[in-house]
Amino acid sequence: MLDSGDRQPDSSGTAAGDEASRRLEKLYADFSVLVGGLAHEIKNPLSTIRLNMELLGEDFAASQTPKERRAAAKIAVVERECQRLQDLLDDFLNYAKVRHPRLAPTNLNQLVEQVLDFFEPTAKEKGIEVLKFLDSDLPSVLLDSDTFQSALLNLVLNAQQAMPDGGQLVLRTRMTSGRVALDLIDNGCGMDSKTLTRAFDAFYSTKSGGSGLGLPTTRKIIEAHEGTLHVQSDVGRGTQFTIELPVPPRLPAE
Repeated sequence: MLDSGDRQPDSSGTAAGDEASRRLEKLYADFSVLVGGLAHEIKNPLSTIRLNMELLGEDFAASQTPKERRAAAKIAVVERECQRLQDLLDDFLNYAKVRHPRLAPTNLNQLVEQVLDFFEPTAKEKGIEVLKFLDSDLPSVLLDSDTFQSALLNLVLNAQQAMPDGGQLVLRTRMTSGRVALDLIDNGCGMDSKTLTRAFDAFYSTKSGGSGLGLPTTRKIIEAHEGTLHVQSDVGRGTQFTIELPVPPRLPAE
């Protein structure tokens, strides 16, 4: 007879846990469909409002009287707020989307180069020096290039916003504990402890007019690749984001 310390595992408990996990996954998928549909329904009348405000703005483009100028200013405010709502809805739909990445063997260094080529004109305009330290012996990883590029670009733009007076951005690829790592290091304003603990919270933003969905969406994309995203930051010294990705077996080095 077994005592309490020698009881066999209860398979029914495992089955119940699996069932709960499936229900939770279905609930999340249903919720994503629901909120996505709601957002689309909001976008339709919003587009109508924007169009009519643009037409009104054209009618008042050559305002002469003080009353007409006040009306034109009010129209401009409504147009700006409509655009802000449009951007917020787009960000929200992107965040709420259930992601099933189409993975293919990818050279991470080449993908980094493509993102930096796109960012180069902005870097020059903003006075940002970009340094690259890319490990030439890096193995291939499984990525959905389009979605991963958008996540990486979001981190690059986040670094740019942290350096309004220019600065230095370092991108480094390396191997760590059997995984491929990508570091993005800036010497910008950094984040205090409160901001750091909430950096990946949806709708939390320290930027004026920001949706607060950029970093949560970025992390969601990376996690869909079975990767992780970590951040370290010091106020006045800068921020480092580190992406770690699994290395599939038997994929050759690029």
